[in-house]
Amino acid sequence: MVPLTDAELIVRSWRDAEQFGALFDRHFAAMHNYLARRAGSEAADDLASETFVVAFRRRHTYRPDRDDARPWLYGIAANLLRSRSRIERRQLLVWERAAARDQSDADMDRVVARVDAQSASAVVGLALAGLAACDREALTLFAWAGLSYDEIAEALDVPLGTVRSRIHRARRQVREVLVAHGLEVETVVRAREG
Repeated sequence: MVPLTDAELIVRSWRDAEQFGALFDRHFAAMHNYLARRAGSEAADDLASETFVVAFRRRHTYRPDRDDARPWLYGIAANLLRSRSRIERRQLLVWERAAARDQSDADMDRVVARVDAQSASAVVGLALAGLAACDREALTLFAWAGLSYDEIAEALDVPLGTVRSRIHRARRQVREVLVAHGLEVETVVRAREG
């Protein structure tokens, strides 16, 4: 049996609200992971749940010609994040301060690797905190949620060209901050993957 598309599930939920549960099961983990990276684990629990509460309330406005509901859900999550932007900015600055903490491990190689990773994370946090909220949203939807430019445009309800310019501008600004702190993009990517 071929699984139902997101659009089919949503349309069915118009008559049978329980059908929406399958959409929740299908996408909750992805929404939660994205929100945890943006706002922290504790906030992600509430925000992910709230994303689906809002989606459920607005399910009658969903455009059934769009089989994949992820951009719609990410758009709802992005709106919720925008309302919490001050908290997000504080979290990014906390990451910067956390990198300054002393580490007391016996294994010097691990300590050095950890310090490098924390330093890189701190600089990335600082760079992200310095971006305009709309640029940060587009970049994190691309980098952390794995959405395509088209999906980001749909999620944020902006033209594709706007997404391209926001991501280009955000990448340039992040790169400038990294270079100013003596880091290369490749170093930061390795530190985040390590």
